[in-house]
Amino acid sequence: MVSTGKTEYAPDRVTLPGETLVDVLEAQGLSQADLAKRVGRTTKNINEVVKGKAPITPELALLLERVLGIDALFWTNLEQAYRASLARTDADKEMAEQVDWLRTLPVADMVRKGWVQKCRKKVEQVLECLRFFGVASVTQWEGVYRAPQAAFRMSPAFGSSPGPVAAWLRRGELLSQEIQCGSYDRNRFVRILTDLRGLTADSPREFVPKVVESCANAGVAVVFVPQVKGARCSGAARWLTPTKALIQLSLRYRTNDHLWFSFFHECGHIVLHPKKAVFVEADERQPKTTEELEADRFSADLLVPPADYQRLVSLGPHWSRSTVVRFASGVGVAPGIVVGRLQHDGLLPHTHLNGLKEKYEWTRSS
Repeated sequence: MVSTGKTEYAPDRVTLPGETLVDVLEAQGLSQADLAKRVGRTTKNINEVVKGKAPITPELALLLERVLGIDALFWTNLEQAYRASLARTDADKEMAEQVDWLRTLPVADMVRKGWVQKCRKKVEQVLECLRFFGVASVTQWEGVYRAPQAAFRMSPAFGSSPGPVAAWLRRGELLSQEIQCGSYDRNRFVRILTDLRGLTADSPREFVPKVVESCANAGVAVVFVPQVKGARCSGAARWLTPTKALIQLSLRYRTNDHLWFSFFHECGHIVLHPKKAVFVEADERQPKTTEELEADRFSADLLVPPADYQRLVSLGPHWSRSTVVRFASGVGVAPGIVVGRLQHDGLLPHTHLNGLKEKYEWTRSS
């Protein structure tokens, strides 16, 4: 129904603005030619508006308000809704052509973890995943995560599984937004690492909040994100802004020696390497770069100082449980850290003294 009172007309669906204009003209006994004369436009222009070939501009909307008595805002809103509807239809067509992108992502796992909602239609799932990544289209996603110039491509971890790795990294980025950090202070960060080393014997319930808070005070956000299917990432380090760094850990190997080594390894990247670099630790079969070797050394030496480690080596080659426990207590780290170091260096079989390692598990509330 059309009302000749101002702003009373309210269509219940998005229609071609010209159709509404024709209805109003018929209700008021006017032709398109009559309207053209009254608003100072050509009949051709009015006919183009009726057919949707020309928009109702703000200027024309004001003229229609004067002639027809219906608020200009109504006409501009009607035009905006129609154009938005056309854009949405075009976007839906574009999304329909991009549903194959979903095959490159671990969508089912992302849904199980609550990262994205499960959608009934594939087009809706594409839009849901785009919202998760914070990009407007699959083309933009490719530019951010897969293009040669993308920072993430600097990591070999993207080689065979860019989708899963991108999903894991994006989840960490989103979680880091919830952590308020001070501006990065390298000296302060290095100082607190020694204190954090003393937490290796604590339970996750105790050390996680302390690690997160201490690092945040020095400008580094630390997040724990379970690995997603296909990613196989143990850790990552990168810069979100020039003053805020991100360290991300997955607990891939589930023991304290691996978790703490990974943490201090990522800390090494933050302390030692350029801010533009992105480091993602995944498949250990990949040859290590100079930067990765430097981060390994940084972590190993911080957990067990070189002089102490040489003293430990001199006690071998047959280390008893009591020897390792006593040494670990003396240097202030968990015994599992010492076992892991000896095993990594090939001095202790991987079958020996594993009972000294603490095992961690993700819980529903983690």
